[in-house]
Amino acid sequence: MVILYRIDTTLFYDKDDFMNRSRIHYNAPVTLTFTFLALGVLLLGEVYGDAFINYLFVNFRTSLADPMQYIRLFSYILGHGSWEHFSSNFLLILLLGPMLEEKYGSKELIKMILITAFVTGVINILLFDTGLIGASGIVFMLILLSSFSNVKRGHIPLTLVIVGILFIGKELTTAVMVKDNISQMAHVVGGICGAILGGNRVNRIKIKKIKKHQGN
Repeated sequence: MVILYRIDTTLFYDKDDFMNRSRIHYNAPVTLTFTFLALGVLLLGEVYGDAFINYLFVNFRTSLADPMQYIRLFSYILGHGSWEHFSSNFLLILLLGPMLEEKYGSKELIKMILITAFVTGVINILLFDTGLIGASGIVFMLILLSSFSNVKRGHIPLTLVIVGILFIGKELTTAVMVKDNISQMAHVVGGICGAILGGNRVNRIKIKKIKKHQGN
């Protein structure tokens, strides 16, 4: 007795078709480029040492006539003191960044990153004598910014309130009780920037909707 089976040939693909379907997609250009640049700086630091990192990627007060003062207002977010410092920041950046980049767009996200870096860097120069390094402020900006992702007109999500309370409480407690090398100032300023930028974005969307409605 012979039993015939019908084989669905669509289940099999040739090699070229499989490769085309399996291509790696550079899905979040700003987030991934930021990550690779910071990784490159970390590797260069391993080769050239602390002097290289301190000169190019640590934000600290020097002189208004020093051109590196202005470069370091932004470049410090690429520098990290260790692999642990790098991984703790970029695990969260890689988690939150693509979602926010998809929602707000690459251009908008890079503007938010640069604004946060600049504001935090300026505050550090004006108010503190310590060096500032790392993307911790950017991480906290993304955390607060992500809480605005589901804000609707006339409603404040409970998640935003909880994140805000936990964030502010933790940073104030840490600043008072714990003496370490972590800049709570950068965390707080980054969080504030995220809240302001997120709120501003929501307001801009509301204004566009109102204008569109009035136009109709």
